[in-house]
Amino acid sequence: MDFSDRIMALAARIQELRPHAITEETTKAALINPFLQALGYDTSDPRVVIMEYTADIGIKKGEKIDYAVKRDGNIIMCIEAKCCTTMLDSSKAGQLHRYFHNISTARIGILTNGVRYEFYADLDKPNLMDDKPFMIFDFEHLDKSLIPELKKLANDVFDADVALSAAQELKHLRQIRQLIATEIKNPSDELVRFFVAYVTTGPIRAATLERFRPIVRSAFETYINDVLLERIQGVANMSTAPTPLSREETKSSTASLREEENAIVTTQEELEGYLLVKAILREVINPARVTIRDRQTYCGILLDDNGRKPICRLHFNSATVKYIGTFDAEKNETKNKIDGLNDIYRYAELLKQTVQGYLDSAN
Repeated sequence: MDFSDRIMALAARIQELRPHAITEETTKAALINPFLQALGYDTSDPRVVIMEYTADIGIKKGEKIDYAVKRDGNIIMCIEAKCCTTMLDSSKAGQLHRYFHNISTARIGILTNGVRYEFYADLDKPNLMDDKPFMIFDFEHLDKSLIPELKKLANDVFDADVALSAAQELKHLRQIRQLIATEIKNPSDELVRFFVAYVTTGPIRAATLERFRPIVRSAFETYINDVLLERIQGVANMSTAPTPLSREETKSSTASLREEENAIVTTQEELEGYLLVKAILREVINPARVTIRDRQTYCGILLDDNGRKPICRLHFNSATVKYIGTFDAEKNETKNKIDGLNDIYRYAELLKQTVQGYLDSAN
């Protein structure tokens, strides 16, 4: 049984036993201990997992963290556990914050009620736990795209620097995407002011901002529609018998493309694979030229967002088997099976050769 299967089996177990875990101790025994065991940490071995670890805080003595997880003799995770009937809130996170600060080797802090796991780290300041979790894994609302992220914390592959480096970049990426979505829906005063300053002169008053806010929103929507139409026309121009699209056909095609793109979900694993490819190609090209274009059956990585310049494809839709698709000089794809993201490095030279071929042909 691979890691993903273990997590799915654990999810079923949690749903079955959750109604019976009515105390903190039964929550630990029935839900949290199996979770740690699924990650490869033996809860019966005190060299690996210390229960009720003493983490004295300043003048307060006898403070105990529910779990201290060790690797290579050092504590790498501290876990604060609550009963599965308890709602996790900021006060519970504050308690974990104090423990985390007092255990200098800990890089991961987990607050859990056995169903919801909030993962914290010291991404902003060393040895000071961040206020917000970098990942929330909830067995009640299971997000399968987070299983590869969870696997990075497993005992057999744990590397704090690698896991937290990826977590930080993905954290920033999610924050920026959320900000972009918010700004498109309801542009802030700061964003409206930025654009108004370029198209008008004179003082920018509150009334000016309110007048331009719907204009900025409309400009975003128009730009997005133009990009969609450009893609549609690009496909139409590649047809053997190109015919200009009528207004109604264009509207229909735009709606279809929107439906298709709305059905596409770029997983965190795909994003991490994309970031790895960018890092590999940094030696031969500006990483900004390496772009991602997700599809329903694969995630494409392109040079200059040009469909005629594929670098590779990530075939990560299957929960059990994953491939990276590489291309030869004639752009024929070969699907190579990989066991994890780190296997992408095995194709580093081939990826560099592919990009170099595009660069050479352009000269």
